[in-house]
Amino acid sequence: MQGILTHSEIDALMAGGAIGAAAPIDPTQVQPTSLDLRLGPVAYRIRAGFLPARTPVQDRLADLTLCELDLSAGAVLEPGLIYLVPLLETLALPNDLRGRLNPKSSTGRLDIFTRVITDHNARFDWVPPGYHGPLFLEVVPRSFPVLVRSGQRLNQIRFVRGNARLTDSEHLAAQREHGLVRHGDGSAVPADEVVVDGGFYLRVALKGAKPDDVVGYRAKRYTGAIDLDGVGQHDPAAFFEPLTSKNGRMILEPEEFYIFASRERISIPPTLASEMSAVDVGIGELRTNYAGFFDAGFGWDEAGTRLGTPAVLEVRAHDVPFVIEDGQTFFRLEFSRTTSACERIYGATGATGATSHYADQGVTLAKQFRRG
Repeated sequence: MQGILTHSEIDALMAGGAIGAAAPIDPTQVQPTSLDLRLGPVAYRIRAGFLPARTPVQDRLADLTLCELDLSAGAVLEPGLIYLVPLLETLALPNDLRGRLNPKSSTGRLDIFTRVITDHNARFDWVPPGYHGPLFLEVVPRSFPVLVRSGQRLNQIRFVRGNARLTDSEHLAAQREHGLVRHGDGSAVPADEVVVDGGFYLRVALKGAKPDDVVGYRAKRYTGAIDLDGVGQHDPAAFFEPLTSKNGRMILEPEEFYIFASRERISIPPTLASEMSAVDVGIGELRTNYAGFFDAGFGWDEAGTRLGTPAVLEVRAHDVPFVIEDGQTFFRLEFSRTTSACERIYGATGATGATSHYADQGVTLAKQFRRG
């Protein structure tokens, strides 16, 4: 079957040796349609990022490495500096299988820029069919110092066979059948009202129910370090400024980091998965996401009691101040078929569920921050 591999097939890849690891893989690394990858025990502080199109990655490290950091006991990565970390997982893919990679949700919400490189490969975050070899993660904290340790999970990989992406007509058919895109009240947006061009074009929410409702956050400067293992331990006020918008309009300052939510809600059935793609440059000089994978089951359940969940948008304006307004088109959501229906879905409870801190999110900060 063509499509994105599900959790059971990822388990089979591990059992068959297509996925290896320097340390045993924890079952919780396997998500409905992806596998979490782990940091190895050393990080290389490098002078510049690179793509090893003609060489193994290790051959370039001799020229670019400034120092090494031991992650086994933990090390602080500083904002604006570039680190390269060999991952614990390795791949020996069959010729009909390729990999797509993306940061995890918490990584993006902490403004940590990551991308994966592999030997003899001229593309980031893409593993060619039949690849045999190691994986390396480039890590650049943008806003905050971060305390990291070996074994932590900053990014994830999807395995894809054949043509998985839905066509525009298939996007519309899936909208009619499943209500993938929903209004704020949970009702499905009629298929003739959605904008489709390689995926659904969706909008940003800058108005709350009340004028003083928080609609976003802006990262503060010169903060302390965030411990990635410190789930629920950090005071959000020490790292983010809450934002309100009485008129549904906001000016983004250049190179500042913001978090917003989508106006629409998203509901993904077990037979589909989705990815948020970079905003079209014609919409404005913005980067609108770092973490872009949405698993099967996001905002969905069979009983219909979960009527969609907003997407969280990590946003940075470039070059000049940029005005955004409530309801402005902001990102594209591309859907792909899975090779089979996922039995383990995102956010569900019990044996078939893949637990998450973001299953019922609004404008939600990373899991390391206290809520309520």
